[in-house]
Amino acid sequence: MRNSTLTIAVLLSLCVLGAAQETNINQVRIKRTSWASGQEMYHEYCAACHGPKADGRGPAASACQVNPPNLTTLAKRYGGKFPYDHFYSVLQFGTPTSTPAHGSADMPIWFLLFSSLDQERRGVSVQRMHNIARYVASLQAK
Repeated sequence: MRNSTLTIAVLLSLCVLGAAQETNINQVRIKRTSWASGQEMYHEYCAACHGPKADGRGPAASACQVNPPNLTTLAKRYGGKFPYDHFYSVLQFGTPTSTPAHGSADMPIWFLLFSSLDQERRGVSVQRMHNIARYVASLQAK
């Protein structure tokens, strides 16, 4: 329960505010969503930065030090196939600092955050990440 007090500021840490920016992000507790709905989780946890349409144009995107990527073009950028393992790895471990194409390493490590929501049920955090990945895969531009 201790970790469930994580704030949206932590969730949106991928949107690290630049020193010159004056954008504020209100702090609120992480909201529990249905682990079974990738769409619901995406809109609760990801859309602020990546946008409701996953196009990288969320309301908090302007506060991000690195522009959030357009998630609808992942398959196109990876040779026509959705990079499921890579996407899942980013949810699980965060973004690598040594790969500039993926932006900063400030994106939240969702596995840890999801684990804080589902401490009583092992495996639910993993299922949350799979369901978000499947939802984002379904959004790929044709």
